[in-house]
Amino acid sequence: MIREEIGKVIEGALAGLKNELGNFSIEQISLEHPENAGHGDYSTNIAFALAKQLGKTPQEIAEAIKSKIQSLKSKIIERVEVAGGFVNFFLRREVLLEELARIAKEKDKFGAGKERKRVIIEFTDPNPFKVFHLGHLYSNTVGESLARILEATGAKVWRVNYQGDVGLHVAKAIYGMQKLKERMPGENASLSKKVGFLGECYAYGNAMYEPVDKNLLLGSPADEIDSWQKQEENEDTKRIVEINIAIYNKSDKEINSLYSKGRKWSLDYFDTIYKRLGTKFDHYYFESEVRGVGTDIVKKGLQKGVFQESQGAVIFPGEKYGLHSRVFINSQGLPTYEAKELGLAPTKYKDFKYDLSLIVTGNEITDYFRVVLAAMKELYPDLAVKTRHVTHGMVRLPEGKMSSRNKNIVVGEEFIDEVRSRVLKIMGARGSEVAEEDQYEAAEIIAVGAVKYSRLRVDREKDIIFDLEKSLSFEGDSGPYLQYTYARCKSILRKAPASVRQLADYGEAKQSNLSKEELDTLRTMYKFPEVVQEAAEKYAPSLVCNFVFELAQLYNNFYNTHSVLQADTEEQKQFRLLLTSAVAQLIHNSLYLFGIQTLEKM
Repeated sequence: MIREEIGKVIEGALAGLKNELGNFSIEQISLEHPENAGHGDYSTNIAFALAKQLGKTPQEIAEAIKSKIQSLKSKIIERVEVAGGFVNFFLRREVLLEELARIAKEKDKFGAGKERKRVIIEFTDPNPFKVFHLGHLYSNTVGESLARILEATGAKVWRVNYQGDVGLHVAKAIYGMQKLKERMPGENASLSKKVGFLGECYAYGNAMYEPVDKNLLLGSPADEIDSWQKQEENEDTKRIVEINIAIYNKSDKEINSLYSKGRKWSLDYFDTIYKRLGTKFDHYYFESEVRGVGTDIVKKGLQKGVFQESQGAVIFPGEKYGLHSRVFINSQGLPTYEAKELGLAPTKYKDFKYDLSLIVTGNEITDYFRVVLAAMKELYPDLAVKTRHVTHGMVRLPEGKMSSRNKNIVVGEEFIDEVRSRVLKIMGARGSEVAEEDQYEAAEIIAVGAVKYSRLRVDREKDIIFDLEKSLSFEGDSGPYLQYTYARCKSILRKAPASVRQLADYGEAKQSNLSKEELDTLRTMYKFPEVVQEAAEKYAPSLVCNFVFELAQLYNNFYNTHSVLQADTEEQKQFRLLLTSAVAQLIHNSLYLFGIQTLEKM
């Protein structure tokens, strides 16, 4: 990458300044892109770091570095300037044109790294017997994007999905299935109807289950409480508790049958959503599979003093680690979420032998994972150091702006459907190049892109409010705006003569005189590989969003100022077609990293 080449130039200059400046040491050379393009393509504050060591002013050191670099006559640096102690570098135009040609030639491979890390990333994690809601939708969005960004660096990535197929929520749903069995859909019914029935059953069971005394939780999630500790229980609650235990023990034929039926319906339904979102998992893990492993780990940890008994349960004494205590095995000997999470870690490692394990969830369970990771560090320190909990903020909807048939729960599929309906209305109102028979499919692609980009464009850890109008804007920082810019580029290329278009495809066009708008676009395009690398290091898709939005703005500014197909000279036309082709390629590459499809026409 160009950044690395600039770093080598600075290292060479510093080596040549040892005698002049005196002895000094520097661990890392920091290079940034100045916010003001007039300050160059790269800037370093290294003179400030050396000033303290050498007893000189940053300005003096910066001038010495500038003079030395100029004497080296770098092939990539056109000139060096000093501003207030900062050393600013301007790239040669030939370098920018070479990068433009690389984009045209390497296409989808431009920006690909050679990282050889093995990464397993767990995300989405919906629970069978419950709805796939907005939280799952955005966990999938963040997880899939991170997977693609890491793959772009060269890493081997496995996508996995961990689902809670046992627990109190399942018992509630099965209780509802028993009570509402006369309304149960037949096997030939639609999957949507089957899943809708499961939702009704869970809602029924949940309504019949009494709330519990929060003082009994000891930090454990509500789904894993010791239900039997309640002083007063109604018959419905007792039956749900019995079903919960029967599921664990597989001791009741009718419950087993209902469990298998409902679990299959849910998983089949989830698969339709994953396909819609463009995600394909390499493996599915279930709580029912790891609960035994987790229970054994906690029992061994109890013998080692990592856990301790409390009120008949086994807890992790989080206070010793500056955290809070949590139940890992309840008083009936059943493992909680925490214990099963401990069982999942070595199970995943056995299957995939990863170098890094990422677990993507909403930030509302940050404290939960801090306790789990603290326990893991005591029991599996080698796995704990490989594990990262990557959180994302919550997504809320403006009051009264979008509807949901599930009261306070926004169903993921319904959410996308409503956005798609709005897209179809917009397409009808403003006109579209898309043939009428293809508009539904195009609206689906635009809707999914709008939903995904609305989350990814914002800092991963921040909460957002989904704004439907802004997310579907063709003129702002949105998925449709980027898709539209891509389609505009493709439209220009389609209209170009075949002979000229072929030259642009292979990066053979040249241009000696560049306008400000052309140069501004060029001075952004080459940054793509390093943006992807930084996004992978920081788990930050928003960095790629910032890059591609800026690029689209610069290209549209160029397009609105200059003609491509009616350029003054043939050389100019070829160059502008090459620029257009390369911009389209970078938008395509960026949107792919978000899990968003492009459209040739909009």
